[in-house]
Amino acid sequence: MRFATDTGGTFTDLVVEDDDGFVRMFKASTTPDDPIRGVLDVLQVAADDYGISRAEMLAKGDLFIHGTTRAINAIVTGTAAKTALLCTWGNPEVLVLREGGRIEPFNFTVPYPKPYIPRALTFEVPERILHDGSVDQPLDEAALLAIIAEMKAQGVEAVAVSLLWSVVNPVHELRIGALLTEHLPGVPVTLSHEVNPILREYRRTSATAIDASLKPLMTTYMETLEARLREAGFSGRVLVLTSQGGVLDAVDVARQPIHSINSGPSMAPVAGRYFAEADCAAKDAIVADTGGTTYDVSLIRGGTIPWARETWIGQPFRGHMTGFPSIDVKSVGAGGGSIASVDEGGLLSVGPRSAGSVPGPVCYGKGGFEPTVTDAALVLGYLDPDNFLGGAISLDLIAAERAIEERIAKPLGLSVYEAASAILDVVTENMVQAIDDITVAQGFDPANAVLIGGGGAAGFNSVLIARRLGCKTLVMPQVGAALSAGGGLISELTNNFRVIAATRTDAFDADLVAKTLKDLREKAEAFLAATGDQAIESRITFSFEGHYPSQVWDIEVTLPSDRIGDVKALETAFHDTHEALFAVRDEGAPVEIVSWRVDVAVKIRSGSIGQMQNIGIGGKSTRRNCYFRETGLGEVRLASFSEMTEDDRVRGPAIVESPFTTVVVFPGSEARKVASGSVVIELLGENA
Repeated sequence: MRFATDTGGTFTDLVVEDDDGFVRMFKASTTPDDPIRGVLDVLQVAADDYGISRAEMLAKGDLFIHGTTRAINAIVTGTAAKTALLCTWGNPEVLVLREGGRIEPFNFTVPYPKPYIPRALTFEVPERILHDGSVDQPLDEAALLAIIAEMKAQGVEAVAVSLLWSVVNPVHELRIGALLTEHLPGVPVTLSHEVNPILREYRRTSATAIDASLKPLMTTYMETLEARLREAGFSGRVLVLTSQGGVLDAVDVARQPIHSINSGPSMAPVAGRYFAEADCAAKDAIVADTGGTTYDVSLIRGGTIPWARETWIGQPFRGHMTGFPSIDVKSVGAGGGSIASVDEGGLLSVGPRSAGSVPGPVCYGKGGFEPTVTDAALVLGYLDPDNFLGGAISLDLIAAERAIEERIAKPLGLSVYEAASAILDVVTENMVQAIDDITVAQGFDPANAVLIGGGGAAGFNSVLIARRLGCKTLVMPQVGAALSAGGGLISELTNNFRVIAATRTDAFDADLVAKTLKDLREKAEAFLAATGDQAIESRITFSFEGHYPSQVWDIEVTLPSDRIGDVKALETAFHDTHEALFAVRDEGAPVEIVSWRVDVAVKIRSGSIGQMQNIGIGGKSTRRNCYFRETGLGEVRLASFSEMTEDDRVRGPAIVESPFTTVVVFPGSEARKVASGSVVIELLGENA
């Protein structure tokens, strides 16, 4: 058996795949005070469903795949470790000065962003290495020992080391690391040339600082997760989702925790691409994952998952850059738990504040008093109050109606149904704007894409979103309510290695490049050798980063192999890539190559995502009163995910239910089931 979990802000999702390839999905409330308890809770729910003890079920497992927001939450809430930065003498302001960008260049009221590590914990080390790797000033070890004593006195919990040109010659960083290990035992250290070997000083230093600050927390978290899983009966391999769209062993993530920052959301595009191709043979798709707290969107173009070279925590230029490329996912504060309110001017807003899992929406009966998107869906009749999460939670319809009437309907002069519908309309607009930012703003027409709806709250308004975007087709996968966890099941073990080795195509250093690529292949093969006997197949891809003379930014170009036989062919590949990106090429110009990279991917699972077995609903009703703006309040057909057969068609208005999600088939749309078990909704006529 294989287990894939994703810890969200509201629910912890679990997808279990048995030895026959069938899958089951489960949800339990996230426990913010102890996220691992939420994981064990959802495993207990699964064991109860299988009719065996949790220990018996876990003993059958060989893989446990985990997505977590632990790292990003620590950064956002400021609860990461107290971290010091060691830098080259005379260069202490790198985290303060950054790269000079501003999101609002003429808004001088915006305070200057604070550095990730405060200046008071930044220490200058007397040393200097030049761009060619030569030592201009030897490392002053006596001064370093004095700095170490000062850090010890200040109670530093982690240390980041980022020296000038250490990516060319790391001798000083390595020596500093050795002395820190000797004189500050138990304090984790991150060296910049190991975690992010790139030339750009701010990105390398920021990545080093973030990684170091997360090590105490994430090391403890990973060790505790493994220990509690072992104690519960699991003896297999523990893997963690990474922001690069793959998985790594938990011990590797603890060693470089920066890779876990966007652990959960990165898997939704992986699953979305799979279902777009399987259900619609589509290469262009918008993947939208609606959780309880956030709405995560990404764009698949030509079957390729897009990467963001600049990954920020918080607002661009005001937050902190991770320094790593990652899967391009945009998040906004809009989800099932998003709170609706009316301001003094009579304006209705929804989000970004969320009720989360505690206290949750008003209808949960856990003390929440502000109406949410989930409360609105319940009032409109889209949710069955007696069959939410398969009956695990009983929803209080009267409390939800009262909250919407008092806080939304009366201030706006609307009926309760009109107010609930308005809440859905506003959150829909927020979600459409997020999608516009990754489509229209990048010159892509969303009407040409398939919309993939994921997350437990996706079914409330995905048809409305598709209609606003002009999308003709919407796909709601069987595992859509746990889309990221489902993506974890089909994810691959991935890693990449990079080396700085500068050269030009008009003065090509063939020996340097050959040695660099040989070293990279050895690193890739060492990673493959450590993946164990679960590898089904693997691939190694080489690339380089370069630019035309006088250009500031690099682009990445894939190499056909790790042997450069024809420099002219390499140059042509760069011209082609540059033209594809920027619609211009400079045939007469040489190419300046900065770095070389190898990406390794190991497939540890074959086949497709199997059919779900636990999507039957307990209720026997075939019709329910629902409110739609187009038709008003009236009875509509209820259909079940499990009872629909392939090519069954359900014309809206109607509801398609499973224990984990409700798909609202609005008027002017028609749903049908396809071979994978997904429900595909076509928007018809003028409503499309």
